[in-house]
Amino acid sequence: MIRRIEIASGIVALSDERAGRRRARRPPRPLVLLHGFTGSHASWAAVRAAFRPARRVIAIDLPGHGATVVRDAGFDWSLGATADLVAATLAALRVEAADVLGYSMGGRVALALALADPARVGRLVLESASPGLASAAARARRRAADAALAAALERDGLAAFVRRWERLPLFRSLASQPEPVRAALRRQRLACDPAGLAASLRGTGLGAQPWLGGRLGALPMPVLLLTGEHDPKFTRIAARILPHFADATHEIVAGAGHRPHLERPARFLGVVRDFLAGGARRREPLLRGDEA
Repeated sequence: MIRRIEIASGIVALSDERAGRRRARRPPRPLVLLHGFTGSHASWAAVRAAFRPARRVIAIDLPGHGATVVRDAGFDWSLGATADLVAATLAALRVEAADVLGYSMGGRVALALALADPARVGRLVLESASPGLASAAARARRRAADAALAAALERDGLAAFVRRWERLPLFRSLASQPEPVRAALRRQRLACDPAGLAASLRGTGLGAQPWLGGRLGALPMPVLLLTGEHDPKFTRIAARILPHFADATHEIVAGAGHRPHLERPARFLGVVRDFLAGGARRREPLLRGDEA
């Protein structure tokens, strides 16, 4: 069910799907899904369908995306403010604790949420995500690049921006997906609000984000770092930060690139189901192939 929740900074749109009628003695925590840049709750269609028979699934349109409307003129669009918006939305839904799965930008928001309010997050899944850039110089370069990209979006329009975005090397593996899958992803991107995307780039991008890598050891909950076999950049990032968590594992989805939940959904779901059910913990990367 699509809902609109009014909070202090605006109206948050989300998909809120409750589990079936069967009542478990101890129902599992809700599962909160946070999409990536240019995405929305629609990005999680397969994941929502897979989990909603057993648990409540909440997929939130982040600021600048989907049907969420930011009305607060003073909203700073930062990663912290975005995480606060998610927390306020969950509070409005009377969700005290949830498992949280975030992809790419949504993974960075999920990480910020877990660090700000660890009691709210039971288990944390970070798909193709990063704790930010460690050096001030790298952040400055990325801020400049994101500002230029936002200016190009405002100057050239959304369609030109989406064409440019789809040509990024990070998404090269999506070319192997069937045309209907790629067309659906393109429709999601073209449904975005250009001004919202530009504000998100400037405020929530890696250059504007503070470095969170030094705080990973403070997270008390189990963490799953999930990357694709054909995404070497984020697989290296996950391997580098893995030892800094108190309780974490890294799994690599065979045959997938930056977006495992879309490129190899059955394998992705097998990994996530096992983790959310409290499956065996392994700190070393495990390549998940056809057995998933």
